[in-house]
Amino acid sequence: MEIKKYEKEVITIVWENEKHLHSANCTNGLSEVIRSKDKPWIQQEYAIKQAIIDEVSKCHLGVLSIEN
Repeated sequence: MEIKKYEKEVITIVWENEKHLHSANCTNGLSEVIRSKDKPWIQQEYAIKQAIIDEVSKCHLGVLSIEN
């Protein structure tokens, strides 16, 4: 299982590859932050913390989550 963490300030986005089903439900609303064709593909500097938390919370399968 591959797990990657993308940290910024006080929030860490966790990506769990094993749970990924390519539905894009977790990424559609924040395309300026979640850029699947870029490296790193999560670029938090393009949105405020609360917007990122709100979008990640829509990921019902737990592929993306916030670690405190």
